[in-house]
Amino acid sequence: MALTAAVTAVPTIITQSVSGAVLPASKLAGASERVNLACCGIGNRGGDIIRDLYNTGLCNIVALCDVDMGAPHTERILKMFPDVPRFQDFREMFDQMGNQIEAVSVGVPDHSHFPITMLAMSLGKHVYVEKPMARTFNEVQLMMDGAKKYQVVTQMGNQGHSEANYFQFKAWKEAGIIKDVTAITAHMNSPRRWHGWDTGIKSFPAAEPIPETLDWDLWLAAAQHHDYHHDYINGQWRCWYDFGMGALGDWGAHIMDTAHEFLDLGLPYEVDPVMLEGHNKFFFPMSSTLSFKFPEREAMPPVEIIWYDGVNNIPQVPDGYGVSELDPNIPPASNGKIQPAKLNPGKIIYSKDLTFKGGSHGSTLSIIPEEKAKDMQSQLPEVPKSPSNHFANFLLACKGQEKTRSPFEVAGPLSQVFNLGVLAQQLNTKLLFDRETKQITNNKLANELLTGTKPRKEWKEFYKL
Repeated sequence: MALTAAVTAVPTIITQSVSGAVLPASKLAGASERVNLACCGIGNRGGDIIRDLYNTGLCNIVALCDVDMGAPHTERILKMFPDVPRFQDFREMFDQMGNQIEAVSVGVPDHSHFPITMLAMSLGKHVYVEKPMARTFNEVQLMMDGAKKYQVVTQMGNQGHSEANYFQFKAWKEAGIIKDVTAITAHMNSPRRWHGWDTGIKSFPAAEPIPETLDWDLWLAAAQHHDYHHDYINGQWRCWYDFGMGALGDWGAHIMDTAHEFLDLGLPYEVDPVMLEGHNKFFFPMSSTLSFKFPEREAMPPVEIIWYDGVNNIPQVPDGYGVSELDPNIPPASNGKIQPAKLNPGKIIYSKDLTFKGGSHGSTLSIIPEEKAKDMQSQLPEVPKSPSNHFANFLLACKGQEKTRSPFEVAGPLSQVFNLGVLAQQLNTKLLFDRETKQITNNKLANELLTGTKPRKEWKEFYKL
């Protein structure tokens, strides 16, 4: 089917799922069956996700979709699955193969997570989507609502949420080792893609010729029009407010996730950009210090999380912190490597009685100083091992054998914390947030940006699914 014909057919798919007489039923694969998986985004991180899902032995790859099938970074996946049907437009993929697809992986830029995920869920497909869930607060909310409406299995791709730190934090919280937490320092001080850019620029970059194999209009999806430039694609999208979520959206879900879930933090009532170095209206600051304040929750005291990014924006560490080890299990940054930093990605958790040091992803916590850790050793509970990694956990859930550990109901509020943090960065202003009404009360523009800019006309239907 030609691309134009596919686009013409799309409203029919959307209208059928919205009109609602009968919602598509999600299907759980049988115990002995592999899950039929379609993959949207097959290069870079999207390709990594496909390999990790496939290597579980729990899925069949039945469709591959990417806006640029001719790009060098797609070659590895195309060679792995030479006979699998290929599509440039995810709408065409669902139009032609919807009845052969049970689940979808979404490994595309942040701004494109939403339409693919919403259409997949409306068609009864289970969804694995990279972190953060979406670029705007409202998109995340619609995705959470959609998961409930369509009763599909969902998993956000913060893979450490199925590793040792997840089970340790849960066990230590339940045993009363982690209690009365009042403050958390979260830090990611490795170089980012935009470091060194001119923060005084007055416009977006000038137009360049669009690569022949790239459907640029489809890459933009619901975002407002931008002329093509190479600094928007292949991970560079993470630099720009219009497309990505900066260091916070990239690494926050690997650092704050367990504290956010097991301390029941929910949404903050205040987000303050304490320090922004190199603030500008187009892309992320060179350094940011953000304060997130959360209220009392039942018997737990208020918590403040302070986020630090930037090569030289290093937080203070407590006495007895020790050295900043680089956990070899932490995956590389999106530019392909983690460069040595003055303080490696991680967190410091302060409670009334104990202080904990941890890294990112699945890295476990330790009690500091070392003398206190030795005193506490006999009181520490046994921590169970993970029964499955994050990818197997998703596919086993699609088979009805496990529940996902980072479903949208868990990952959504965490992602919305990052949405609020990015708004504070973008506008360089403190935000007061009403947790009940989910509105920003002190800044009209910021409140409007919870929804984001209006989607282009042909993408509005996705917001009605």
